[in-house]
Amino acid sequence: MKLTELKNLLAQHPSKNVRFVLPTGSKLPPHAHVTEVAQIDKRFIDCGGTLRTDSLCRLQTWFQDDTDHRLSAGTLLKILDKSRSVIADDNLEVEIEHEAPFISQFPIQSAEARENSLTFTLGVKHTDCLDQDRCLPPKPKSAFQFPALQPLPALPQTACCGSEK
Repeated sequence: MKLTELKNLLAQHPSKNVRFVLPTGSKLPPHAHVTEVAQIDKRFIDCGGTLRTDSLCRLQTWFQDDTDHRLSAGTLLKILDKSRSVIADDNLEVEIEHEAPFISQFPIQSAEARENSLTFTLGVKHTDCLDQDRCLPPKPKSAFQFPALQPLPALPQTACCGSEK
């Protein structure tokens, strides 16, 4: 989800509490709040030697013993508005950083406005080889092509062991 989409959703539901659901289906505690907004800029060289860059917006969540604390969509929108000095572009993808039990980053997969909450379901990130054409060996071309398999014809229904009941 892009930052601009997130801001639009928050603006549409300012009184709803923000909730996050991890990819495992477990929910962050309702008293979790966003404690940090960051633009993460990454410059790197892939395994094939190509210089690459990537930028994203990361929202870090945190919770403590303050179980009465709730983060509303309107409050999160105000926090994001304050972050304009560090977030250069509203078209950045947003990910949520959470300690579960170790620090992990999760892209926002979907959002749903429910009765009292604006619930964000988080997805998973995967690693990948960015230069597979250079880095990985070519896939061998098979000299023999297997014909497409056809389904077997249905067998007549008979009683077990050929005996009739």
